[in-house]
Amino acid sequence: MSASSSDAVLERNPEVAASIDAAGIRTNYHDMGSGDPVLLIHGSGPGVSAWANWRLVMPALARRARVIAPDMAGFGYTERPQGFPYGMDAWVRQAVGLLDALGLERADLVGNSFGGGLALALAIRHPERVRRLVLMGSVGVPFTLTPGLDAVWGYEPSIDAMRRLLDIFAYDRGLVNDELARLRYEASVRPGFHESFSAMFPAPRQRWVDALASREQDIRRLPHETLIVHGREDRVIPLSNSITLADWIARSQLHVYGRCGHWTQIEHAARFATLVGEFLAEARDNEPLPFTG
Repeated sequence: MSASSSDAVLERNPEVAASIDAAGIRTNYHDMGSGDPVLLIHGSGPGVSAWANWRLVMPALARRARVIAPDMAGFGYTERPQGFPYGMDAWVRQAVGLLDALGLERADLVGNSFGGGLALALAIRHPERVRRLVLMGSVGVPFTLTPGLDAVWGYEPSIDAMRRLLDIFAYDRGLVNDELARLRYEASVRPGFHESFSAMFPAPRQRWVDALASREQDIRRLPHETLIVHGREDRVIPLSNSITLADWIARSQLHVYGRCGHWTQIEHAARFATLVGEFLAEARDNEPLPFTG
């Protein structure tokens, strides 16, 4: 395929959007709507991108907010530098670098699964950069690696393997079909995608659960208004994670969707967008951080 043909393919791909340097990482990101900025941070499934994770809820959220959804380093169409040190320090640095590059002093954060752990870490390390926090099916607290998460992080590319993963992700099997499995498989084997993915979470994988966790005392000190969301039938991240977060974060509320797996933003897209949109809209533009001294 010629360079011009390749460029044309990328132009037609909705996963490819704007590009910006974020702390030295050429970052692919979606930017739509206007108003108070909200940063959406995706999960860590094979072949994932910001668009794949958030495509169903971005238009609804963008009706009253500026929605920014980046591909984090190692995922999607963001640059994959040789020898990049995948880990929380680097991902937090990239996320803060994106806010800096866009001239945003403060944003609401919405984190999905892996992205929830990253949102937690960012709020702990840079509380002044975060207005409100939404954690969905989130890592970030200690838990025993589930068979579902082990399968996600241990994925070896094939259409059958992707179909089995989709069955783990979704409660509603009507959402899973051979066409979706083929599309997500093809996404997972684009040049560089699986190489970076397999480098992030090699076995034994309990250590990566632990590496994505923040300290209890730091989570308990979070001053932000926080919405915690989870699917009751989630087979990837246990519901107990969100119950723990709701216990540890003083200014939090917990919403559990029944008949829902790990794909809250897909299986209950309209309800999720309404819930999150109203929660973020409650905040005043200059909502102060509560006194925590």
